Amino acid sequence: MFTFKPLETLPDVVLVGPARHGDDRGWFAEVYKRTEFAANGIAADFCQDNHSHSAEKGTLRGLHFQVSPFAQGKLIRVVAGEIYDVAVDIRKGSTTFGRWASTTLSATGLAMLWIPEGFAHGFQTLTPHTEVIYKTTTEYSRPHERGLRWDDPALAIPWPIAEPVLAPRDREWPSFAEMS
Repeated sequence: MFTFKPLETLPDVVLVGPARHGDDRGWFAEVYKRTEFAANGIAADFCQDNHSHSAEKGTLRGLHFQVSPFAQGKLIRVVAGEIYDVAVDIRKGSTTFGRWASTTLSATGLAMLWIPEGFAHGFQTLTPHTEVIYKTTTEYSRPHERGLRWDDPALAIPWPIAEPVLAPRDREWPSFAEMS
């Protein structure tokens, strides 16, 4: 059994909670079940799994997305550590265009975040040696990869760690206004 809770500011972005079943040996959880996801409005066809490891607390990855025909939906899950996870609606014409939502995900909490196509995504690690696994609805395509500036004042995302560890490309993405 799963719980599906749309985020208040971006109802298309959904916090998914798998049920954990435990005893004195440990615990077990189903973390994905196509029929339950589909019954709750997430009829995604996943085709690629990615796994990232961030050595340092404060590592920021994002804000990334891919454009059509390789736009990606993502199901984000933390398997070690904790992250501050952010989605930004970049769907022109959407009633929530330009809005963002965030949540904290952790390995101990088991919750996952569903981010549909049409959203930029990024996260900042809150612990060292954080590992994130995520499923995508299309394969990675370098020519279709894009990004938004993580510290764009127009978005005003309150990243928990002010001086993040960044990849050079994440310093160079355009602002939301330049993108739209």
